[in-house]
Amino acid sequence: MNKKYSELLQNHSLHYLEMAFRTDKCALLESPDGYGKRKGACGDTVEMFILVRNERIQAVTFTSNGCLNTHVCANTVALLAEGKSVNDAWSITPEQVKNYLETLPAEDMHCAELAAGALYLALVNYREHKDFPWKKLYRRK
Repeated sequence: MNKKYSELLQNHSLHYLEMAFRTDKCALLESPDGYGKRKGACGDTVEMFILVRNERIQAVTFTSNGCLNTHVCANTVALLAEGKSVNDAWSITPEQVKNYLETLPAEDMHCAELAAGALYLALVNYREHKDFPWKKLYRRK
């Protein structure tokens, strides 16, 4: 077994590993109700897409072009947000992401901030377009 892979398995929690290997949320969402994009100082970018029905988040997907920790944090934010009301999704914090993962390195906390920030922007975008759904057709990326 590759040494790096072996260290990854030994040094991280089950939650972290699940989020590292999960790929079903890593996709573009066609016609999202909310879209948010954040670029970190490290150069990583996270885009979040949300689908909302009756003020409840039905689906969350994301794309990222960053490191493994950015992917793990974006996956965790998607997991924590899906099924929540729009209002409750605002309470998802980078600290919750870190606590869920258990083994996110302290120096990579900015990855959790980046992912949560992209969700917040998607929620803002949803609110801006909620009363005028036709506007999402003209969304700038």
